[in-house]
Amino acid sequence: MSSKKNAKSASNLNVPVNGFSSNSAEDALKGIEVEGIVIDKLPDNKYRIELENNKYKILAHASGKMKMNSITIAVGDRVKVELTPYDLTRGRIIFRVK
Repeated sequence: MSSKKNAKSASNLNVPVNGFSSNSAEDALKGIEVEGIVIDKLPDNKYRIELENNKYKILAHASGKMKMNSITIAVGDRVKVELTPYDLTRGRIIFRVK
C-alpha cells in the first residue's frame, strides 16, 4: 500500500524527463514581455507599438481580459506587450502602464 503512495507523490514532483523539466516547454511558449508606447490605433482592436529601444515597431492586439474589463488603450499610452516566440513582429497587450 505504501508503494502506491510513493508513486503518487513522486509523480507530483517536478522531475526532469529526457533532460527537460515540465515547465521548460511552457516557458518557451509563454512569450517575451517587453514595454512600449502605442503610436497608432488600427481597426479591429489592433495597435501599432514602438518598443522601448525605439528601433522596432510591432503590431499587437488587446488581450481578452482587457476587452472583458473594458480597459481602453489610447495613442501615447505605455503598455506591456507579450511577443509571440513564433513571430517577433506581433504580440498581445497584457497590461497598460500608468
